[in-house]
Amino acid sequence: MQSIEFLHYPFGQSSELLWGLRLDGTDLRVHAADATRDLWRQEWEEESRAEEERFLLTQHGGLFLSEVDDPLRRFLGDPTPEFADPSTGTTPVLGCSCGLWGCWPLLAVITTTPATVTWTSFRQPFRKEWGELSMGPYVFDRAAYDAALAAPVLLSEDPLLVTGRSSPRRFR
Repeated sequence: MQSIEFLHYPFGQSSELLWGLRLDGTDLRVHAADATRDLWRQEWEEESRAEEERFLLTQHGGLFLSEVDDPLRRFLGDPTPEFADPSTGTTPVLGCSCGLWGCWPLLAVITTTPATVTWTSFRQPFRKEWGELSMGPYVFDRAAYDAALAAPVLLSEDPLLVTGRSSPRRFR
C-alpha cells in the first residue's frame, strides 16, 4: 500500500491556502508530470528541457481550501455536485496552477472500502485523446488515510518551489 500526506500551503504570495498531496513522499504534481511528459512532447515544437520540466511540474496546482467545503466527501470520492463528473465518476484531486481548479484539473476515480481508499483512472478532461494517464492505482490503508486527511501538514510555501526562486524542485 502507498502512503498519503494531505498538505496545506499558501497560493503564491497570498495568505489563502491550498490542498496539496504527497504520495509515498512525492508531490502528486510530480507523478502527473511523469505521466504526461511524453504526451506533451507529442504536442510541443521545440522547448528547452528546463522550460519543459518547469511547465510539467507546475501544470497543476492545489485546490483552494475555500473550494473544498467538505474534504471528507471530496477525498473519499463523493464530491459535492459542482465538482463531480458523473460521466466518468471522477473527482478533481488537483487544479490548475492559475488558481481556477476547473481550468486544468487532474481527475481521478476514488473508491473506498472499510479497509482501503484507492485512486485510479487519472485523466485530463481537456485532453480526452490522452485517455487514462499512466498513474496508479494508488491504494491506501483507510485508517492511515483518514488520519492524514484529518490532520493536514501545514507548510509555509509550495513544496515544489525553492525559497527565493521560481524554479521547481523535485521531491523523491
